[in-house]
Amino acid sequence: MRWMIAVALVALVGCSKQSSDNKASAPSGEANAPAAAKKLVIGFSQVGAESAWRTAETKSIRGEAEKRGLDLKFADAQGKQAQQIQALTSFIAQKVDAIVLAPVVETGWETVLQQAKEANIPVILVDRGIKVSDESLYTTLIASDFVEEGRMAAEWLAKKVNGKANIYELQGTTGAAPAIDRKKGFEEILQKYPDMKIIKSQSADFTRAKGKEVMEAFIKSDGKQIQAVYAHNDDMGLGAIQALDEAGMNPGKDVTVLSVDGVKGAFEAMVSGKLNATVECNPLMGPLVFDTINKVRAGEKVPKFIQNKDQLFEQTNAAQVIGTREY
Repeated sequence: MRWMIAVALVALVGCSKQSSDNKASAPSGEANAPAAAKKLVIGFSQVGAESAWRTAETKSIRGEAEKRGLDLKFADAQGKQAQQIQALTSFIAQKVDAIVLAPVVETGWETVLQQAKEANIPVILVDRGIKVSDESLYTTLIASDFVEEGRMAAEWLAKKVNGKANIYELQGTTGAAPAIDRKKGFEEILQKYPDMKIIKSQSADFTRAKGKEVMEAFIKSDGKQIQAVYAHNDDMGLGAIQALDEAGMNPGKDVTVLSVDGVKGAFEAMVSGKLNATVECNPLMGPLVFDTINKVRAGEKVPKFIQNKDQLFEQTNAAQVIGTREY
């Protein structure tokens, strides 16, 4: 009886070894098939949805992420830097593969970006730059040249008004790179035209409602002295047009109005004769953003500043171009 039990045990051991050997020699794709490729996780901290331009940028980045099968963690800061810092801290804790940041203001990023650097998470800035003591805290900035946009606007206006105008300026959010730089470029050109002066300048936070509100205050205090309006974005310009219209001041004819962004609403206003010109600032950054992230992850060196090319449109060509606009 004992010898029968021993034989049975030997047979069982043999079967077990044979099964183990079969698993070890199984071709790849069967028992030892590799795990599916990990989906890239990208954190995107957006300023908010204060304008048609901002909405178009968000749509471009979200749409491109979906097209590429990426996991995009999206956070709307509603115009508050504190919420952006909180979002970045969360992205770092989640160990995302990269962070895309559209910063609400230029300063105050050192601490959280240092945390991202220590976690080896590349940070891609979009459409707005920042001021930091150590530029290695971010990988690159993908944006337009806001200073050049201001120069383009001022040069066009100087030709339009023959170098003489009382200008009323609607600034973007205080401390935001586009507001600072579009004003800087505009004023740089005005130095060549002593009869072109900014009479009043006030922030309208890049929103149409605030643009209308600030313009109403300008009209109430200065009325017919207003000859030209320069708005740092189209939404504020469209709000100003509404205020000028309601005051019977004939925007686009008696008052020259120009703005920046090139959204479809601005083209509609040019076609209707209310807006005189807009300097394009292209928000369709999705493909370029994710192409850049892929290069960084592959170990390629990318420029510190990747520039979007812009152009100026005016009433004379708005009707021909409006049908081609994607935003």
